[in-house]
Amino acid sequence: MNREMLMLVDAISREKNVERDLVFGAVESALAQATKKLLQADKENPVEDADIRVSIDRDSGEYETFRRWMVVSDESGLQNPDAEEMLMDAKERLADIEVGEYIEESIASLPIGRIGAMAAKQVILQKIRDAEREMLLSDFLARGDKIFVGSVKRMDKGDIIVESGRVEGRLRRTEMIPKENLRNADRVRAMIMEVDTTLRGAPIILSRSAPEFMIELFRQEVPEIEQGLLEIKSCARDPGSRAKIAVISHDKRVDPIGTCVGVRGTRVNAVTNELAGERVDIVLWSEDPAQFVIGALAPANVSSIVVDEEKHAMDVVVDDENLAMAIGRGGQNVRLASDLTGWKINIMDAAESAQKSANETEGLRALFVAKLDVDQEVADILIEEGFTSLEEVAYVPLQEMLEIESFDEDTVNELRARAKDALLTMEIAMEESVEEVSQDLRDLEGLDAELIAKLSMGGVQTRDDLADLAVDELVDITGQSEDEAKTLILKAREHWFAGQA
Repeated sequence: MNREMLMLVDAISREKNVERDLVFGAVESALAQATKKLLQADKENPVEDADIRVSIDRDSGEYETFRRWMVVSDESGLQNPDAEEMLMDAKERLADIEVGEYIEESIASLPIGRIGAMAAKQVILQKIRDAEREMLLSDFLARGDKIFVGSVKRMDKGDIIVESGRVEGRLRRTEMIPKENLRNADRVRAMIMEVDTTLRGAPIILSRSAPEFMIELFRQEVPEIEQGLLEIKSCARDPGSRAKIAVISHDKRVDPIGTCVGVRGTRVNAVTNELAGERVDIVLWSEDPAQFVIGALAPANVSSIVVDEEKHAMDVVVDDENLAMAIGRGGQNVRLASDLTGWKINIMDAAESAQKSANETEGLRALFVAKLDVDQEVADILIEEGFTSLEEVAYVPLQEMLEIESFDEDTVNELRARAKDALLTMEIAMEESVEEVSQDLRDLEGLDAELIAKLSMGGVQTRDDLADLAVDELVDITGQSEDEAKTLILKAREHWFAGQA
């Protein structure tokens, strides 16, 4: 029987072109599984979850079977008594054993003939298939390809399985280009996003809608990118419709936009054709955020732009002729420009800009008049000199304020003192209001001390108070974006639905 085992191993090894040791491992696994089932079926003393190890001598074919227990710490206790043993008990058998090691006990080996030929063969062949799959995947990944090129093999629950050689990738429905109709045997190119070896059959996750895919396509079409003369800094896509990429040249002799477009548009057209006609705007990247945003909004012309560093947002003013173009159909142009630059972009016409500026000025004037106890004239001087908060009045360098022609030194010192007193008073009031906030609101994930203080000042004292708010109400209180406010409200409402299935 041992000789027959060796012959079986050699035959499978040659047939499947895998190492003998992999086949031996498969046989050991088959014997271990069969032994475990035998222990489970023992009517007198059944063992449900034993850990079995079989060791086959690679030369003689003889094999031994062991039941083993993993040593666990005394503090953790036994989670699986059939396959674990506590350290204090294990040390009675082996004094130098440590946690994580195994206690083994030799048991009677199961004759191969009792396994059942079909069951053993099935386990062995599955192990071989898994080993072959891992080898093929390892060879494929070793090539370092970023784009997976293959053909559609089949559909699987809405996903498309793409085959390249004997390696399969999964293109999920959400990662396809909208309205793109792929059929069996169609040639497909997609970006390799991740490799998940736990997935059966198709472990390579693909995407045709990811910005990285467009970047890689340009890298293949534009040699100057691979040479380091050009660099794509960012990309934003509305898959199948429109996209924007930001490029920069590291060589003054190379025009980044013209190089990516190519002679008569050959390079950009090659990318567009691969992406179902997706139109691509190529934008010149700039270190100046305002200049970058102006370029990203092309072809619309920008009249003026105001940068708010604190909110990481920009108010962009365009004339009436450029308003629709700047926004784009369904807000597409401004949305892509925002994704490309990483800045929140607010498009407005001159009238809206003037109204917003007037509202901000009025609010600032009221703040200075109330908190600094000054008249409107003094408040307007501060606003004209560029002061936008009490903190600036209190803590900008003294010399800067002394340069204001309308103020003498005594006035400047008095304004600074009043601003500091006002800030201290506001801080004390904020701390007192925060003390009134319930613990369940304080403990809510996503809230920091500043947000809690703003909520309290806005009359929000409990988690239910927050949950009852509308998104626009929370935005007014905290100054968050609508998405941030929506996320916070949904988090506050989670306890309403806890336990519901």
